[in-house]
Amino acid sequence: MSTLDRRFNKLAKDQRPKYPPPFSLRFTFDERAKLDVLRGSMPLGRYIREQLLGDDAAPRKKRGRYPVKDQEALGRVLGALGSSRLSQNLNQLARASNTGSLPVTPETEDELRQACADVQAMRQDLLRALGSLSEGGEP
Repeated sequence: MSTLDRRFNKLAKDQRPKYPPPFSLRFTFDERAKLDVLRGSMPLGRYIREQLLGDDAAPRKKRGRYPVKDQEALGRVLGALGSSRLSQNLNQLARASNTGSLPVTPETEDELRQACADVQAMRQDLLRALGSLSEGGEP
């Protein structure tokens, strides 16, 4: 083993994991039922931590319960997708393009441009709904 390998292994071994491994605890059915009543709507792990550690419990990272920032924008996107035949139409366009049977007329070009604009509008609404886009801006 080279010196470089030994140094790498030492550095890799010295680093602690981000979190300690989880701890498992088994309860009887009666114990678990009692805990379920006592915890109410609180997650069981949180209830047990608070009971064991009280005020000494380290605050936990909170994940957003509702990642959607704009329910109305998301509703518009889902409504547009639900009322469209987008997947079927794209499949038909791909098939016609692959077989060489897609007639390219000015009307076809206009419809394709409109479809692209519609998809872009849905993208903007979806990004806005998820909070990744401010009003009128780019992601």
